[in-house]
Amino acid sequence: MSTTHAKNLMLIRWLTYLMFMMFAMTSDSVGEIIKEVKREFDVTNAQASLMHSLFMIGIAFSGLFLGFLADKFGRKKTIILGLSLFALSCYFFLIGTSFSFILALITVSGIAVGVFKTAALALIGDISTSTKEHTGTMNGAEAFFGVGAIIGPLIVAWMVREGVDWKLLYVLAGGLCTVLIIMAWKANYPEHTQGATPKEPINVMRSLKLLTNPYAMGFSVGAFLYVAAESAIYVWMPSYLVCDAGNVSEMFSCYTDGPEKMLAMYAVSVFFSLRAAGRFVGIWMMQRLNWALVLVLFSFAIMLCFIGGLIGGKEAALYLFPLTGIFMSVIYPTFNSKGISCFPKHEHGTVAGVILFFTAAGAAAGPFIMGVVSDAYGGDAKYGFIVATVFTTLLFIGLLYNYLANPTEARLAAIEESEYGAH
Repeated sequence: MSTTHAKNLMLIRWLTYLMFMMFAMTSDSVGEIIKEVKREFDVTNAQASLMHSLFMIGIAFSGLFLGFLADKFGRKKTIILGLSLFALSCYFFLIGTSFSFILALITVSGIAVGVFKTAALALIGDISTSTKEHTGTMNGAEAFFGVGAIIGPLIVAWMVREGVDWKLLYVLAGGLCTVLIIMAWKANYPEHTQGATPKEPINVMRSLKLLTNPYAMGFSVGAFLYVAAESAIYVWMPSYLVCDAGNVSEMFSCYTDGPEKMLAMYAVSVFFSLRAAGRFVGIWMMQRLNWALVLVLFSFAIMLCFIGGLIGGKEAALYLFPLTGIFMSVIYPTFNSKGISCFPKHEHGTVAGVILFFTAAGAAAGPFIMGVVSDAYGGDAKYGFIVATVFTTLLFIGLLYNYLANPTEARLAAIEESEYGAH
């Protein structure tokens, strides 16, 4: 491999990582933003949760109906298109003064994320030399997503404390996105082909056909359950941990000492820090350990943390809910990688779009259902977390079956041989 080619692949890898980090700054800050939206616009839990749900609906729509763009027109053009739309929607937050206008921008930004993320996920396959390297690189991308998820809530928390408008977070993300557009334009992407036998047209119908494929659907349903549980933490944990949501000075008065109050204030950031750290370790872990065994053990730990956080109340949840970040760290990147790796490289964009559809659907439906259930019981987030615990239980059962039955072993071995060469 020439030095120039190696440097170009490094640029592409960093571009992919930074894209994940950039949109995580906004998407995973939503729990902190929701608290401000409820006060600023005087809306209910269910209405405020639309800040998250509509963003995810936009991603879901884009993943299913536009995921084929990366396979049809190539990774580079699709990435630049998605990044441009995302940057534009972020800049429009400068003039957003009504709740409905902000919800419209949130939806558009979700569509944009779906476009560039499916292309970025497909690109990971293009620059990988084996299915194991694919999983490691995917964990790397999601690790940088985790870094963005740490930075975003910290920025929002600082803005609230200093009296700065939270909408400026989106303007900051738009500026970073503009830099990424320039990087993408200058990068030389690997040559993309549409497959050896392009008899089947590359369009939305090919995406819909994958809804009947057991490999695509198995990982997609797993992604739905996982993300529904994960988003419960960063969307509703802040509301569950507060003592008095109506009084800023009394928000954390039920915690007895300074460290506990500090942890309650920054619980989302702690969760994201642990998740990011776990993903960096996951780059090493998934090259050496049985991925199915790791996932079943980690999903069991997540389920126990949710049950303990409910039984033990706020005092136990203060520690157990953020702790789930360690165990959640490698689950989604591995779902994504193994699901995409069950298909030839020229279909990676379409497959990534289908998995992304279910990912976003889980992230949209989970918190919204939790908000509705919480409102039905007087606004107490505890009842929403009962729903989230059901998600974690179903996830564990599914991953236990995956470990015991190992339904993807032969498929992954065949793709390893045909797409990457035997190792």
